[in-house]
Amino acid sequence: MAKSNYITRAGWNALDQELKYLWKEERPRVTQAVSDAAALGDRSENAEYIYGKRRLREIDRRVRFLTKRLEVLQIVDYHPRQEGKVFFGAWVTLENEDGEQNRYRIVGCDEFDPTKNWISIDSPVARALIGKQVDDEVSVATPAGRVMLYINEIWYEK
Repeated sequence: MAKSNYITRAGWNALDQELKYLWKEERPRVTQAVSDAAALGDRSENAEYIYGKRRLREIDRRVRFLTKRLEVLQIVDYHPRQEGKVFFGAWVTLENEDGEQNRYRIVGCDEFDPTKNWISIDSPVARALIGKQVDDEVSVATPAGRVMLYINEIWYEK
């Protein structure tokens, strides 16, 4: 399944800040460290040089990825028309068949974070919730089988 190109404004800003940090602070610092290590002589057994070059490749790879990704991402801001229904950026309180409640936020694939209960718009749960309202029941296919979820609350950060 292809990744969606949606992102919240805060998510876009975080990726942009990461790119700027890597390019303007981290990369020059590591480049200087590699240069200093190279000046010490034999590079074949120089750990600082070897690990510095590896870190530079990691930074360059991430910079390329972020540059390309930020060009195609589409920022989705809150709009009052979204009120009362589940759309991108929504916080949703769901209740399962056992009465357990969980709160999730629907975000882009670049910013999902299980520790914050942020789920990707591309996930089966988010796809099942889009367009639904409070008190709606949704059926979601999971690896363990179909699960029924009840929407108890929907809200947006404005």
